[in-house]
Amino acid sequence: MHVSILVTMLFVGVTLGFIGAGGSGFIISLLTLLFGISIHTALATALTAMIFSSFSGAVSHYREGNVSVKAGTAVGITGAIGAWFGSHFSAHIPGGELKWFTSGMLLFSAFLLWLRMFLLSRESIQTKSIPSGMNFTFRALLLGIVTGLLSGMFGIGSTPFIQLGLMVLLGLSVLQAAGTTMMVIIPIALGGGLASFQQGYLDIRLLLEVVAGTMTGTYIGAKFTNRAPVPLLKSSMIAVPILASVLLIV
Repeated sequence: MHVSILVTMLFVGVTLGFIGAGGSGFIISLLTLLFGISIHTALATALTAMIFSSFSGAVSHYREGNVSVKAGTAVGITGAIGAWFGSHFSAHIPGGELKWFTSGMLLFSAFLLWLRMFLLSRESIQTKSIPSGMNFTFRALLLGIVTGLLSGMFGIGSTPFIQLGLMVLLGLSVLQAAGTTMMVIIPIALGGGLASFQQGYLDIRLLLEVVAGTMTGTYIGAKFTNRAPVPLLKSSMIAVPILASVLLIV
């Protein structure tokens, strides 16, 4: 058991729980940079670890009243299907190129969040009525498939994409988007994790170490979401994927 990995993942978990992120991209960056884990193994381990860390954070967010179960269920189911296919595609991407692709996606996701949160009006990110009927089904299906594919292919939880989609397509507030995203990531991570296991990239011992640290941290971190100023929460959502992107290519 590597204590250094456990401690590192504990601090990572607190951060991810606070911003409502699964944080696979951040975890991949630290595993490859600090501990020399290969990109494909780090990708598979981090994506699978999100099953557990996101569950812990989702429970905490649900108790805080930040989860839309309807939106989370619909997007999560279709996301799991997308992640399964995406993980199979990822196995055919060389490690060096995969690092750059993942880094680029993280940076792009941060840009999209910034664009949504700071260039559009404050009213546009407040709670709205969730679409119903076929309109809801189509939006949830689109969001789930796209974010699931991105998660499986590049090992990222697609947190900014999910949060952005929940706010823009399904009308959730910033706080609801943060909490519901943790719920959505669970089935996405499950679909991607199963595909990674089939391909032989999943390191069980490393997975246990990552899970032990992040589960504890995310539960603690989620307690601070409602208590933090909204500008701090939004800035943190953007800063984390940017940091992960930089660390991945250092």
